[in-house]
Amino acid sequence: MKLTEFSAIVSEGSSLTEYQASVVADLLASEEEDPVEKADFLTKLARKGETFQEVAGLARRYRELARNPGLDEWSSRAIDVCGTGGDKQHTFNISTTVTFIVAAAGIPVLKHGNRSITSKCGSSNLLEALGFDIASDDANLQRSMEELGFCFMFAPAFHPAFKEIVPVRQALAAKGQHTVFNILGPLINPAKPAYQLLGVFSSDVVDMMANAQDSLGLKAGLIVHCDLGEKGGMDEFSTAGTNIARGFGSLGGIDARWAPSEMGIESGPLEDLEGGDVEENMQLLDRLMEGKA
Repeated sequence: MKLTEFSAIVSEGSSLTEYQASVVADLLASEEEDPVEKADFLTKLARKGETFQEVAGLARRYRELARNPGLDEWSSRAIDVCGTGGDKQHTFNISTTVTFIVAAAGIPVLKHGNRSITSKCGSSNLLEALGFDIASDDANLQRSMEELGFCFMFAPAFHPAFKEIVPVRQALAAKGQHTVFNILGPLINPAKPAYQLLGVFSSDVVDMMANAQDSLGLKAGLIVHCDLGEKGGMDEFSTAGTNIARGFGSLGGIDARWAPSEMGIESGPLEDLEGGDVEENMQLLDRLMEGKA
């Protein structure tokens, strides 16, 4: 089938099967498909609203097409902590900071991310400033895991299939058009860690993302979103609002709304979590690690 045929299906309000979505993944990655048709499909899919089967089908195929970093020794007991981004709250690098603490506690962390798109300082921006070689080869990644229990995989180095997709996505983003790729990134970690804590930019996609993770077969994890009321929401657990959490895998029984007070934690203002550019976030990280922030 051609991409135009799948565009016709979703434009009618019908959803794709997981298998059909995997076929679409290949078509979007193909240099033979017209970029205009790719943009048309992604726009129509977003207009219809993505199902967990569509997201899982795309994610599964892009995981298959990703370059294997050779970290299987750790994958079955490792975690990734990340967010979709796009919440427009301009917080500091909360998820990245958490991964340092998790790794220090002895839990292997296989982190996968990209440069900032909507914030001043993304995970790779911060890690690069801290001295990490984000273009590390597989040997360096393995050495990082052996010495630190942590490594970072820079997404563009592991997803050659995205070469033909990035220009289309950038063109749509310039028009303010969200696409399924706004939520796919956290689902396609090439090292395939068995556990994940994933923050999402909207409460509307919490259930869908949890179902997609179940389809992808992760052992356990949580999809979270913090409801900030009139201030919107955040792709993190936070003391600044009510946290919506949905589990998957062995945590599938969790479907909750948690206020900080229920955890014995005081609420705090959103302003306390605001970040800045790379230099400001590095200074904040230093203060946090010293127990001064």
